[in-house]
Amino acid sequence: MTPVDLKKTISANKLPPLLFLYGEEAFLLEQSLKHLLNTAVDPATRDFNLMVLSGKDTDPALVMDTARTFPAFAERRVIVIKQAQDLSAAALDALLPYIEEPVAECCLVFCANRIDKRKKFFQSFKKTGELIEFKPLFANKIPAFVRDQARQFGKQFSEDGLSLFCKRVGTNLTEIHGELLKLASYLGDKPVIDVDDVAAVVCDTRVDSIFDLTDVVGARKLPQALMLSERLQLEGEAPLKILAMLTRHFRQLWKTRSLLEQGASQQDVAKTVRINPYFVERIMRQSHQFDMATYPRAFELFLQMDMAMKSSGAHPQALLQKLLTDLVRLG
Repeated sequence: MTPVDLKKTISANKLPPLLFLYGEEAFLLEQSLKHLLNTAVDPATRDFNLMVLSGKDTDPALVMDTARTFPAFAERRVIVIKQAQDLSAAALDALLPYIEEPVAECCLVFCANRIDKRKKFFQSFKKTGELIEFKPLFANKIPAFVRDQARQFGKQFSEDGLSLFCKRVGTNLTEIHGELLKLASYLGDKPVIDVDDVAAVVCDTRVDSIFDLTDVVGARKLPQALMLSERLQLEGEAPLKILAMLTRHFRQLWKTRSLLEQGASQQDVAKTVRINPYFVERIMRQSHQFDMATYPRAFELFLQMDMAMKSSGAHPQALLQKLLTDLVRLG
């Protein structure tokens, strides 16, 4: 079953007795769970017919006893086990008898960021329940997602407004939702989100600063690199976070350069590296600022800096300055 199939199943109120929602895209997973609870559990009897547990604190005996108890004044009971990746092997084994013979009057829902389908628990689960994976959206799917979310706020984007919004926000769905909430509040009754509205509300200083930082590093402009690094820190970014941002960005550059060396198209690069389409040309251009032989050496520097920042008594800002100096001198 796919997330789309699950949405249709929930809307039809025909839930299977066992559901396992998992995957990297937590926002879509949480949205589906919310839809399920709003549809399947009557608010008037929620106290009697809904149980929400955490994986590490789950008592399998309690879960099974509750699941086998008829719902009160309702056709169905729902039990949700969040952070199900924290369920111990013993707990999974203890739940197997119920997984093999679930009851129709209960919908037992597991939520996790990952699963191991090789385990006996999941082999049994597939026979009696549904495993639904929530994968991150590819960058080319983000505009449609943004439009859909905007409609839920009673808004629609102009083409230019949508273009700027996608450029500034990126691909994190939770961040997209948060920025749309801010925009909806800012606009009031105005139905159309235009480029001026996005420019006024949605900030992109962190993304642009990282692009600018790698630009000046590639151009061997150390003073500008140090200045941009200081700007990021003044905006609240910790040196260790800046290191992580640089590492991620260089990983994208390296992968992009490798793909371009193999003759990949711009569209292929965006899809494979999972780059927002509005950033892909800039990423491709930056990837050529560094020789292929430079990238492994850059990652050696990143690893050394990560260890130094976490273990030495040196000042993190000084270590970051040293990293930028060493990056500028690579080549």
